[in-house]
This record gives sequence, C-alpha cells and structure tokens, in this order.
Amino acid sequence: MLHPELALALIVLAALVFDYSNGFHDTANAIATVVSTGVMPARYAIFMAAVLNFAGALMGTEVAITVAKGIADAQFVVPAVVASAVLAALAWNIITWWFGIPSSSSHALVGALAGAVVAEAGVSKLHTAKLEEVAEFLFISPLLGFLIGMLLIVVILWICRRYNGHKVNKSFRRLQMLSAASMAFAHGTNDAQKSMGIIALALITYGKLGATGAHVAVPLWVKLACAAAMALGTASGGWKIIKTMGTKIVKLRPIHGFAAETSAAAVLFFTAHLGIPVSTTHVITGSIMGVGASMNVSAVRWGVAGNILVAWILTIPMAAVLASVFLHFLRPLF
Repeated sequence: MLHPELALALIVLAALVFDYSNGFHDTANAIATVVSTGVMPARYAIFMAAVLNFAGALMGTEVAITVAKGIADAQFVVPAVVASAVLAALAWNIITWWFGIPSSSSHALVGALAGAVVAEAGVSKLHTAKLEEVAEFLFISPLLGFLIGMLLIVVILWICRRYNGHKVNKSFRRLQMLSAASMAFAHGTNDAQKSMGIIALALITYGKLGATGAHVAVPLWVKLACAAAMALGTASGGWKIIKTMGTKIVKLRPIHGFAAETSAAAVLFFTAHLGIPVSTTHVITGSIMGVGASMNVSAVRWGVAGNILVAWILTIPMAAVLASVFLHFLRPLF
C-alpha cells in the first residue's frame, strides 16, 4: 500500500500526463483545417493553438465539476478507481494516436471512470441520468456540427455568390485564422477541464478538497497545471491525426475551413456552458463532413469516416474494459 501523499501525487501526475496526451492527440481538432488549406504554416498554427488552449482552459469549471461529481458518488470513487480511469484513458489515447485515428479523449475518460466504478462497486453506483445525458450528446454534438456546418457554408456561399472568387478566397484566408483561434480556445475550455475534474476528484477522496452538494471549487493551481499540460501537449503536435482530419476526410478550401471551425466552436462553447463533456473530435469531424457533404456528397471520403465512426463506438466500452483491468492490478497499491 502506497503512502497517501505519494499515491495522491501519482494520480495528479497521471492526470497531467493524460492532459498532455489530450493536447497532442487533439491538436488536429483546432488546426487541421487551417493547416490543410495552407492558411497558416503548421508550426505557427500549433503555437497559436497551444496559447489559446491554455487561455481557454482557465475559463470555467462546469465540465470539471461534471467529471468530479457527475459520474458517481464520491464515496465509491476510491483512489484506485481514479488511478485506473486515468491510466485507461491515457492508454486508449496512445493506441488511437498511434494509428492516426481521431477518437475522443473525453469519452475515453468518461468511459474509463464509469468502467472502474462498475468494477469496484457495481452499476447501481453510477449516476445514470448524467451518463445518459453524456451518451445522448455523443450523437447530438457531431450531428449539430454536421448540420450547422452544412447550413453555414450554404449561407456563406449564397452571400458571396456575386463576389470575385479570388477576393472571397483571400478574405476567408484571414477569417479562417479567427475561426481556428476560436476552435483552439473552445478546445481548451472543454478538454482541459476533464483533467481538472479528475484531480479535484482525487483531492476529494484524500480529504484535501471539500465539496458542497454538486459544487466543487477547483483550486487555481489545478487550473494552471492542467492548462499548462494541455498547452505543452498541443505544442508537441499530433501529425498523424492532423493528416487524417485535414486531408483524408474531405479536401477543403479556406471558405470551407472557416465554416467547419466556426460551427464546431459554436457547439463546443454551448456544451461547455452546460457542463457536458462532449468530444471536440466528434464535433469538428461532424462539421467537416457537413461542409463537405454540402459541396458534394461524393466529396466526403466515407470509408475514412466509417473508420472514425468505429473508433467512436469502441472508445467508451474499450476504455471501460481497460480501466477494469488496471483496477485489478492497482487496487492493492491504493
């Protein structure tokens, strides 16, 4: 059995490593389209995304509270459960990154935490209402991205129909910088909060942080640490997934990239406000598909989209299974 202080430190470290992996795994969410359209060189786009991921991570804690208190009652989320969930989500991130598959870090963490709780205390200890809401948005959020992206590009093309094509393209090269920045900021707002929630949960289980009802006051040092880990991960890039997101789903021009990024950012700001941990990967992928389908249904490489869909379906159950396996080995240590 590890000393409580050491065990807590290891969980915090694991959560920050997961946050780092989330950064390089999901860099593509923010910058794939702006890189693939040639609007920004990759190194500048990654730097911009890292800075704005850091800034976005400091805005709000609604998603963090959902992770810390919304999945299961704190008394059943023992330290071994937290550690197992983080390691399982990290393992799934690495597996999908290795194969260049844009899976969801968010749902990997939620699935892993739910799986570890079930393995430890049974299904009845889960907050099924909140999990059902998360599961619903597993489908709703990419669908929203798809529909808003399709509608937005149609409206933009209609407005620009009488203007010179060269001037329109030049204008949207500038505008896409803003849309990519919004997407990067929204990604930080949504994704970094998951690790904040995990660390807050660990602090609660070790009696280092109080929680009143459904409210959790996430300490400033946790926010800063998670924001920094996310930014550093983003700065390291994620080239395999950037290639998949930016070029393999559909070929985009700046006007299409602007529509996809703006649509995705709008959905992410909305769900973050509601405290629902959705997948930035799902949302931006849905938006890209919506924009591509509006041009020509055949423009979307549906075979690649199908592979991504399989990863979406597998993420939660696989993360849950991995967490239960990790729990078997970690239980004696925590």
